[in-house]
Amino acid sequence: MRRALPSWRFGLALAALLPAAAQAFSPDTHARLVIDAVNYMAAHPTTTNYQKLVQGANKAGYTIDQFAQAMSQGAHDVDYFEDTYICGAITGDCVKAPLWGLGTDIARYTSFWHFQDHAHGTDAHGNRYGGYNYKRIAIVGDIDTVAAGWLWNDYLDDGRGGMGGIFGDTSRYNTYGVTEFNYRQGSTSTKSMYADYQAFPFQPINNLGQYWFTQFLARPTAQNIGFVLHTTDTGVPQHTWNTLGNNHSDWESWVLTYYDSEQLGAFNLVEQAMADITPLSPTATDVRPVMYQLGAYSYANGTLVLSSTAHADRVMVGRKVVPHAIAMVVNILNRAAERLVQ
Repeated sequence: MRRALPSWRFGLALAALLPAAAQAFSPDTHARLVIDAVNYMAAHPTTTNYQKLVQGANKAGYTIDQFAQAMSQGAHDVDYFEDTYICGAITGDCVKAPLWGLGTDIARYTSFWHFQDHAHGTDAHGNRYGGYNYKRIAIVGDIDTVAAGWLWNDYLDDGRGGMGGIFGDTSRYNTYGVTEFNYRQGSTSTKSMYADYQAFPFQPINNLGQYWFTQFLARPTAQNIGFVLHTTDTGVPQHTWNTLGNNHSDWESWVLTYYDSEQLGAFNLVEQAMADITPLSPTATDVRPVMYQLGAYSYANGTLVLSSTAHADRVMVGRKVVPHAIAMVVNILNRAAERLVQ
């Protein structure tokens, strides 16, 4: 039998801890990274596909500035997808965010798809890197613990007639049959993997990015490529260390606050970062390799911000991971530009 839902105390604790916790780079930072990547390309037209990007934007009826803004909005909007519902083990009621958080600007459950775990090897689906998985957290944070307490034994919405709670089955979306299916991207899944939250092996963010890149190849819009570019979350150490806690939300806020004053996206740093990422081929159909490289970099170079909140430490890490995130976007846009001009 499923365990009863946790007490109201878990709800109050999580309400205090979780706002924006799983969003990593804030939505506004996601947008800024895209804008800076386009600006970097404009400043480096001989070493990037900037001219083709402009040509493709014009072909679609945009100026390059309008196209960049549309892409940045897409990268921003992924945090607000309403595509993931988790259901109560007892009630069977399915919600897109904690009940006490509906109507607020907190992280929705869709954010659980935004991780790329480099602390472990292949996941239960057969992916090279897994996504968020409470069972596999290398450095458990406060929010990991409280979220698991709140969601313990809850299940992923898998449609009417699916797993259900003890007293009902109020499916809202069929997350397993739509979102998880889309993000499977060559891996395998079973519903039983999502029967109890504490063992959910969420699909990794690189599969989210690959799904939307496939959509972009079929229909090359600014929005579709913008969705792909949300994968700059792989530049966030908490996302590659598989944790909701460990200063996750605070780090996000710090990056947004000090992005300009600490010159986190300085182009000389992006130039150096470009040398660390193997470019995609002009005809690549799988863009996950650059996401893997960014994830490996943040995992290896950003661990300090999981434990330290010292400004100097954060500047040091920020001036490493932010330029690399911009470099990843440039690499994806170099490939995307080829499709835009076809």
